[in-house]
Amino acid sequence: MIERLELTKKRYDEINEMLMQPEVLQDIKKSRELSIELANIEDIVNCYTEYKQVLDDLEAAKEMLKDKELQEFASEEVERLTNEKLRLDNELEMLLIPKDKNDAKNVLMEIRGAAGGDEGNIFAGDLFRMYEKYALKNGFQVEVLNAIDGASGGYTLIEFMVKGKNAYSKLKYESGSHRVQRVPVTEANGRIQTSTATVLVMPEAEDFEVEINENDIRVDIYRSSGAGGQHINTTDSAVRMTHIPTGIVVTCQNERSQIKNRERALQILKSRVYDAIMKKEEEETGAIRKSKIGTGDRSEKIRTYNYPQNRVTDHRIGFTTKQLDRVMEGDLDEIIEALIMEDAKRKLAGE
Repeated sequence: MIERLELTKKRYDEINEMLMQPEVLQDIKKSRELSIELANIEDIVNCYTEYKQVLDDLEAAKEMLKDKELQEFASEEVERLTNEKLRLDNELEMLLIPKDKNDAKNVLMEIRGAAGGDEGNIFAGDLFRMYEKYALKNGFQVEVLNAIDGASGGYTLIEFMVKGKNAYSKLKYESGSHRVQRVPVTEANGRIQTSTATVLVMPEAEDFEVEINENDIRVDIYRSSGAGGQHINTTDSAVRMTHIPTGIVVTCQNERSQIKNRERALQILKSRVYDAIMKKEEEETGAIRKSKIGTGDRSEKIRTYNYPQNRVTDHRIGFTTKQLDRVMEGDLDEIIEALIMEDAKRKLAGE
């Protein structure tokens, strides 16, 4: 561990020196990349500096034990510093777990009504409100980028950004198929029905991380459509963007302005292309380990929300809570913390 910490400290010093060089400061992309790398290892270096000081103080306290007049004080110091060393040992071990380079980023989320027809769309709306409430409780901002209303409520599709420090680190485990078991409002006979909505979570792409050539994009303009209300326009302002090299298609029709819809569609497109690039890199380098929680694929069944029993179960880690009513009000911390801890445990075991 000490060897890894020394290498991290060396890299930290190197980056600080590089960021003082005029040629690096003039290169916005390089400067931004180095600043992000520096921020990612700063906590490790600060903790290691404190750890080394504690080791020095512990050695000094042990030396004081030889002095009879100072033995009582020295003994107390040795005990205190030994406990402090153990605490820092554990903290450094956690800090050295490989970090996701996207953890600090904003999040682009997409929710689609899937199986269950109208009830699937209604559940998609429930999930959006759940994430919105969770985000606001954590000091994040939510911005809807694109939404297509369901005929009976909810959404057939809603795309939104969650903005805030470390938003991706909290929400990255939410990708997958979410299943609901309840009596739908559309069910006249009171029978419990199982419906699903799918969630896709992607980190927001920085401009320097993905470059999209304008010649690689086909843009189609058309008239907005949907369930009615504010999402219907009488002008051709809706935008469909197709990234020709990857075949990724993005639509945006929520704004009345075609220019605004273009901006939002491009924002979504960049994140989708970046996500595709990341997944390709993971496959090529074998970075997806068996210990990883979930595949991140929207088709993977990850969670069941059982209304009759007020129960939520996350199938990936076998976690269950009997507080579905609170979960739907945005109290997701218990589930998310359990996922984070299990992910850390698996990474430690895989070292």
